[in-house]
Amino acid sequence: MKKILDALKSPWVRGAFLVAALAAAVWAVASQWDTVVYASRNIPWWLILAALGLSVLYVAATMLSWRAVLRDLGSHLGIAPASRLFFVSQVGKYLPGGVWNIVAAAEMGKDIDIPRRRSVTGMVVALLISIVTAVALAVGAVALDPHVRDDVGWIAWLLPVFVVLLAPPVLNRLIGLALRIVGRPALEHPLSARGIGSAAAWAVVGWLLAGAQVWLLAVGVGLEPTIGTFARCVSGYALAWVVGFLVVFVPAGAGVREGVLGILLAGLMDSGEIVVVVLASRVLLTVVDLGLGLAAGVLVRNRVADQQEPPASR
Repeated sequence: MKKILDALKSPWVRGAFLVAALAAAVWAVASQWDTVVYASRNIPWWLILAALGLSVLYVAATMLSWRAVLRDLGSHLGIAPASRLFFVSQVGKYLPGGVWNIVAAAEMGKDIDIPRRRSVTGMVVALLISIVTAVALAVGAVALDPHVRDDVGWIAWLLPVFVVLLAPPVLNRLIGLALRIVGRPALEHPLSARGIGSAAAWAVVGWLLAGAQVWLLAVGVGLEPTIGTFARCVSGYALAWVVGFLVVFVPAGAGVREGVLGILLAGLMDSGEIVVVVLASRVLLTVVDLGLGLAAGVLVRNRVADQQEPPASR
C-alpha cells in the first residue's frame, strides 16, 4: 500500500489513475446504451430529469455524511474542498478492487494537510455508517415481505453486529488497534456519538433520495405511486447497495446491486420493466459520479495551477 501511495504522488500517475477511472465509468454507461435509449423513449423526460436531480442530491448527501466523520476526526473541511476531494476520489470505485476510492482520498487529502491515517479512517467509518443505516432500512423489507426474506433475509443478522461496531467506545478501540498493528500513530481526535449521529443522519437522507430516484423511474414505467411502493424502493435500494458493496471484487457492485434490486422489485412490475428501472438507475448514478468527478477534477487542477503561478511583476 505504501508503494501505491508513493506512486500517486506523481502527477502523471494521478492523471493516469483519473483517466482510467473515468474510462471505466464511461464504459459502464456505454455498455447499457440500449437501456438508455429505451428509457428515454418510454419514461417521461421530466421524470428522468427529476431522477437525475435526485441522483445528484444522493451523492451530495453521501459526501456530507463522510464530511461529518472527517470533521469529527479533526479535519474541518468546508463544503467546496470536501466536494472536490470526495467527488474525484469516488470515481476510483469504478476500478476493480473496491479500495481505489479510499486510496485516492488518502493521497488527495494529504495535499490539504489531512493525515493519510485520518483520511482512510474517515472513509472506512463513513462506509460502515452507510452499511449500518442501509441494513436498518432494509430490515423493514425483509420483515414485511416473505419473498424478500427467503432470498436475502440473512442480511438482517448483520445489523446487531454493525450497530455494536459503530458504538464510539468499541469503534475507537478497534481503530486504535488497527493503527497499532500497521505501525501508525493513534488518531488525534476519537470519534464521538454526536459526529457518528450526524453522519448517520446524512446517510439516511442519502438512502431516501436514492430510493426516491428508483421509485420515480419505476413510476415512469407503470409502478403504482404509493407510500408502500416508495418504501419498497428505498429499502430495496439500500439492501441492494449493501450486497453489492460486500462483493468487493466487482467494481461499484455492478451487476450484483441490480440483481438484488430486481429481486426486491419483483411482483411490483413485470420483469422487462424491472430491468429498465434498475439499469436506468445505475446509468444515472454513474453519469452523476462521472460528471461530478470531472468537474471536481478540473477545479482541483485549476486550484493547483493558481497556487503554482508566480506572482505578477509590479
